Formats: sequence, structure tokens, C-alpha cells
Amino acid sequence: MIDAYEDPGTPDSRGPARYLWWLVRSQPGRSAAGALFGIVSLALPAVVPYLLARAIDDGLEPGDRAALLGWAAAVLAAGALDAWLNIARHRTMTRVRMDANFRTVKVVVGQAVRLGASLRRQVAAGEVVTIGVGDVQTVATSLTVVGPGVGAVVAYGVVAALLLAVSPLLAAVVLLGVPVTGVLAGPLMGRLQGTETAYREAQGALTARIGDMAGGLRVLGGLGGKELVAGAFRRDSRRLRDEGYRVGAVTSWIQALGLGVPPVFLAVVTWLAARLVAQGSITVGELVSVYGYVAVLVVPVAYFLEFGQQVSRGLVAARRIVRFLRLDPLDGDGGHDAPAEPSALHDPESGVRVLPGRLTALACERPADAAEIVDRLGRYTPSDAIWGEVRLDAIALAQVRERILVADHEADLFAGTLREVVLGRRADAGDAAVARAVRAAAADDIVRGLPDGLDARIDAQGRNLSGGQRQRVRLARALLADPEVLLAVEPTSALDAHTEAAVAQRLRDAREGRTTVVTTTSPLVLHRADTVHFLVDGKVEASGTHEGLLAYAPGYRALVARDTEADTDTGSGIGAEEAVR
Repeated sequence: MIDAYEDPGTPDSRGPARYLWWLVRSQPGRSAAGALFGIVSLALPAVVPYLLARAIDDGLEPGDRAALLGWAAAVLAAGALDAWLNIARHRTMTRVRMDANFRTVKVVVGQAVRLGASLRRQVAAGEVVTIGVGDVQTVATSLTVVGPGVGAVVAYGVVAALLLAVSPLLAAVVLLGVPVTGVLAGPLMGRLQGTETAYREAQGALTARIGDMAGGLRVLGGLGGKELVAGAFRRDSRRLRDEGYRVGAVTSWIQALGLGVPPVFLAVVTWLAARLVAQGSITVGELVSVYGYVAVLVVPVAYFLEFGQQVSRGLVAARRIVRFLRLDPLDGDGGHDAPAEPSALHDPESGVRVLPGRLTALACERPADAAEIVDRLGRYTPSDAIWGEVRLDAIALAQVRERILVADHEADLFAGTLREVVLGRRADAGDAAVARAVRAAAADDIVRGLPDGLDARIDAQGRNLSGGQRQRVRLARALLADPEVLLAVEPTSALDAHTEAAVAQRLRDAREGRTTVVTTTSPLVLHRADTVHFLVDGKVEASGTHEGLLAYAPGYRALVARDTEADTDTGSGIGAEEAVR
């Protein structure tokens, strides 16, 4: 079975059937063993009726006790061997399914990592969750056909051959059974794929809505929108329920065929065999064997329908997985190297130019405009941004990620100790470096306030911290990473004025000589910036120092004055800052 750290291989994403076949080929030995155990375990019971026929004709009718005991012992041995084979088959097929499950999880997670920031722009969160929770398991279950599925086909052929030795008429009736079953079940299999696809789509949409509700429940409560979203959730739930009923209706007909068709064949073949006995064409022992052969066929025929159903569902699930695996990052990956020395970043769309080694602030009437500029400068969305003399999207993505860090004020926080949360990708950083980053983010009071300090446990997304504390922890993590270029989105939006002033001064000191961009409308932060770009409708309206823009840009003055009217005369807010330096 695949190891947790083993390379899962390159999946065949040319189609759902090819993907399922890749899962089989990825474990050839186990798949072959499962098929072998399936063949022998399902074909062996077909031999038992022959042994019973011999016990009757050679031992019971002539009164030969030794022959009767010998054939009875053979029946017992066949039963014991069949029991062991079924155990081995079940164990092997469990491993086949688990390998397929884990291998698919690894390729899906690997693809999610490869897509990176473009994942959210191409696939809804509910879709990814549905793939990881439902589709992976469905695909793994469909591989059961490798073992008992192959065995059912061989067992069917063995029974037909044994019946041919008894009566060509009986063999012909049995051989016609599977085509007739296929004709009856074929349309149902096609309909099952359609209903299953619709069900999976509805399930993904509902999962996405649940995620949105869980993430925005507090906001919805504040806006009075709980009932509106709850009504939409109820509608989606009813739709999913209705699709589930449709899937259940088709599945019930397929299961009815699986239970109803074999007894019909058993009755027809037994009736024909009884007539042949009455005509003297076959013996009583052969009649018993015919009944046994057909009774054995109940299992393979039922398997045919069950596996047809599983493969149909597996193809639907594999189609969604393949569709996900075919996605490519929106920004691609360039072949040029990043500039050897710190260089300017330029966003032609907005006119923003970020000079190396300076603290640059972006002040926008709409915060979303500033966030979009940061995404372009950080190469999270396609753009014409330039780094030095080279287009940003022409540079190898790994080099961009290594040297340019976008610190979003809503970035995820994973569960762990506070130390682990702050360390992030700098797992090798020492306590002194962590302490400096924590102080630079004005988060030292958080460490002092927690019972175990840096070793205190932090819940996923920092749920046991306040909004301002979470923001400072995110900033500390970004500062500890110490990238060449730091693009921070609203790093102080949730802080009070006293703490914000401390962060503004300490951020500048910590990033001295490094390229830093912050998006903000806070005078306390803007005063510390070397360059401020005032943007209107996503375009640079004016650039300069905070004091200069206050004096010569009325729109800028109106924007920042909303935060603190008292500071508009000097434009500095120096009193608050000096109080915490």
C-alpha cells in the first residue's frame, strides 16, 4: 500500500476510464492477486455441484460407501479452500481500495498545492471538499471489480463449460443470460450516471454554501441576513434530497434486477433439466449438478449488476477528479530568473511603482482596489506587472514566491502552538528571531497574556484570539519570514490607535532597507511611509509623502481625515506615535 510520503506517480487524466485503469496499473501485483483470488474463489463453488453429482452417481446410487466418502471429503476440502480464498480475496481487495483511496487523495492534494492561489479562482471550496470526501471513496470502491468482478466473468464461463458437458441446450440458456441482463440493465446504468452527476453537482453546491455560512455567520448575524441565507440553504437541501431520490430510484431498479434475474434463470434451467431427466437424457446426479451450477450463478450475475452500478458511479466520480487534475495555474510558470539585485516593482494597470528598499503605502477609496494591486504585484492574478526589467509572469514562480511575500490580513492560521503559528515556513528560526518578530508586530502582550506564552495552543484560524490579536500574529509570521519584498494588506485594520502607532513605527524599523508595501488609510501608518500612492478607481491619482499629499491632494486629505479629524492640521498623528515608541 502507498506510503504517506511516497510519490503517487503521474495520474492519467485523459479520461475517467483511463484514470481508473491508472489506479489499477499503479499496484499491478496486488491487482493481479485480487483478480486471481476472485477467479478461484468464485469458480471453485462451480466445481462443488460436479463433486456432488459424482457422489450421487458413483457412490450413493450404486451403494459404494468408499466412493461416497471420498467424494464427500472432496466437497469438504473444496468448501474449506473456498473459505480461505474468500478471506484472502477480501483482504487483498481492501488493500487495493485503500491504495486507490490514498493515492487519489495524494494526487488531489498535490494538484491543490500546485494550483496555489489560483485554486479559489477556478474551483469552489465545496467542489474540493466533495471530491475529497465523496468522490475519492466512490472511485476506490469501484476498483472492487478488479477482484470479484473478473472472478464473476470467469466463473460464468466455467459454469457454461460444465453445463455444455451435460446439455448444450442448458449451456445455451445460461450463456444468453448475461446479454439479456445487459439489455435490461444497460439503460439504467446510463441513467444512473446522469442522475449521479446531477447529485454530485448539487452536493458540491450545498457544501460550498455550508462553508460560506460557517465563515460568515457573525457577519450575517450583524446584517440580519441569517434568514435569507437559511432560506437559500433549505432550497439547496431540498434540491439535493430530490436528486438523491432520483439516484435511489434508479439504484433500486438495478438492485431489483440483481435479485430478480438470477432466480428466474434458476427456475428456467431447473425446469429444463427436470424434463431432460424425465426423458432419460441426463441422470439424477446431473440434475443435482445442474441445479448447483445455476445456483452458483446467482452470485456472478448479481455481481455483474452490482459492479456495473459501482463502475458507473466510479466513472462519474473519476470524471470530476480528472476535471480537477486538468486545471492549470492561472499565471503559469516562466523560465526567466528573478533580478539578481533588489529591483523596482511596477504595475502598469494602476501606475503603482514600488522602489526597492523603501516603505510604500497604497491609500485607496476602495480597499478592494489596493488588494487587487497587491495580487498583481505578488503574481496571484494575471497582469502586466514588471519586476526590474522582466515581466513578473515570465519569472520562475518558485523564485517569485521565495522573494515576494503577500501577507493578507485574513490569511489562514493553522492549529498549533503560538510558536509554530509564528514560525510558518521559518521552522529553523531561533527564539531570538521569533521574539524580534513578535515585538515588531506589537504582539508581545499576546505572549505575556497566554498561560504558556509561545507554547500556548492556538485553535485553527485563531478562534481563541481576538481579531486584533490574530492580525498581529499574522504580521509577526510575515516579518519572521523576512522576504525581500513584503506586500501587506491592511496590516493594522483591526487595531486600536495606540497599538496601530506602535506597529507603524516598529514595522518601519524591522523592515529598514527592505522593500515593503502596505495598503492602508491610517494616518499613523501613512506618516511612516517613504512614498504614498493615492489611488482613485484603481489608478494612481497622486504620489508623494503623507504630509505633501495632505497639503496638495484634497481627495487624499478627505480620505484619511475620516480616520482622525484631529490630525489633519499636521497630517502626522505624531503625538500618538511618540507615546508608544
